Amino acid sequence: MKTAELDYPAIVRHLDDGHGYQVEYPDLPGCVSRGATPKKALKNARDVLKTYLRECQAGGRPSPPPSAAMSGQWRQRVPRSLHARLTARARYEGVSLNTLVTALVAEGLGRREEKGTAALPATTLASRRARTPAR
Repeated sequence: MKTAELDYPAIVRHLDDGHGYQVEYPDLPGCVSRGATPKKALKNARDVLKTYLRECQAGGRPSPPPSAAMSGQWRQRVPRSLHARLTARARYEGVSLNTLVTALVAEGLGRREEKGTAALPATTLASRRARTPAR
């Protein structure tokens, strides 16, 4: 497997019917696999991923780039009052503004995932059991 293929984030979910686990690659629509255990599901998913990327190449279609290749940076405009509150909080906690905002965003996303309201987690959940979002 090419190194680039390892960069695609995978989401592992325990199936509600109790019959194993499902792995999907959110960057690659329809690239989904299942297995009795998380380990088996991931092994199957790697095979499906290789096939998916081969089929894209054979059909002359470019495969989407892995989202894991993102830089980890973006610019966010916020109201001055919020900026002031965040700066004061970071100073109080003795951390940088970036560290504080990263922690707050991660905490908020974690809460949504626990409630099952996050559309797709931003990180790979291959090492932990994730619930299917409630509908």
